[in-house]
Amino acid sequence: MATAPDGADRAIMQKAVLRLSDRLPELTDQLVSEILDGEGRDRPAELRDDLWETCRTGLGHGIGAILDPGGRRLDLQWAERLGRRRAEQGQPLDQLLRSYRLAGRVFWEALVEVVSEEHPAHVPALVRHATRTWQTIDQQSSMAAEAYRHTRYELLRRSEERVQAVVDALLEGRASEGELLATASAVLGLPARGRYAVVMLRDDDALDERGGHRPADVSGTGLGGMRLIWRMRADTRVGLVCLGPAGLDDLVDALRPHVRGHAGVSPVVETLADLGRARRLAELALRTCWAGEPEIATLDRRLPDALVVSQPELAGRLGREVLGALTEVDPGLRDVLVSTLTAWLDCDGSAARAAARLYCHHNTVLNRLRRLEQLTGRSLSRPRDLVEVALALSAIHLHGTGPAGSPV
Repeated sequence: MATAPDGADRAIMQKAVLRLSDRLPELTDQLVSEILDGEGRDRPAELRDDLWETCRTGLGHGIGAILDPGGRRLDLQWAERLGRRRAEQGQPLDQLLRSYRLAGRVFWEALVEVVSEEHPAHVPALVRHATRTWQTIDQQSSMAAEAYRHTRYELLRRSEERVQAVVDALLEGRASEGELLATASAVLGLPARGRYAVVMLRDDDALDERGGHRPADVSGTGLGGMRLIWRMRADTRVGLVCLGPAGLDDLVDALRPHVRGHAGVSPVVETLADLGRARRLAELALRTCWAGEPEIATLDRRLPDALVVSQPELAGRLGREVLGALTEVDPGLRDVLVSTLTAWLDCDGSAARAAARLYCHHNTVLNRLRRLEQLTGRSLSRPRDLVEVALALSAIHLHGTGPAGSPV
């Protein structure tokens, strides 16, 4: 059978496509039915009506693009709008692309049917027309997918910015402002009342990757199911922690494998409105860390140090008043006495354990402590004197200078 000339083929295709435009409601019904077969038919009536109208508009613009390939390409403009809309509605991209594949099939099968019934001699022309038809459908679906991805990115970026703004407001103690608590609960998915804590790290004391050190929301990963939301501030990193049933010891145990430096942990607070206070207490706990090795300090176990670090002027005076006599001895001996006192206090007053830590005889520890008592005029067996000496030692460590401002 001879093939028709190209001009005749185009004329037949134009007539067939025009016939399809007359059947647009019927084609729309078919397309909607096939979409619902794959996605479920339990949509509310208003959503089914919206889907029908969307399919009718899309098919209409597609037919227009086939009839006038050099025109304004309203089909691509519609695909862009539809991609944005489906992203805003939260529909999966796969569903959007599936609807385009189904629309292409419904259109093509209807075109084949019209040509076969009304112009059987021109059926071979369909093969030559197929490439252009499917190219048009591919352009539409690609435009829709690109618009979808761009919109999703923008929505995620705005959502992330909103999460960060809400977390910042809570950590800054602005929970009393307007509807912030209600907004925070909705945006963060956290109850206004719960068990919360704040973790603070210096900027150079980052978590490793398993600790989820990102400004975004991190749930679970290596942290016992507790939910953390990290925020970067000027020179620190702050984590809002939703503890759930976990305790602070659980939080510390979960953080310890991941923390590469010092961290401060606030006490537990009972509401989102208390997170500003918790942030200040976590910062105070962090300031009590002075050792060279990584430390995770919980405030309630560092209260004496926290008192010292929060009052630098008084701390300096205490250090000079109680341990000022150490400036009169050789710097080497001063370092030995300070390290021995530190080890003895860390070992709960056990000379034997302190000696093991310092690699010396326990009598050596006792002799050094007696020497320190002679220099300071304080007795380590007298409770009031012991408290003063312990606080003065904290002042030396936490403020970075020894008695009378000389380095330790």
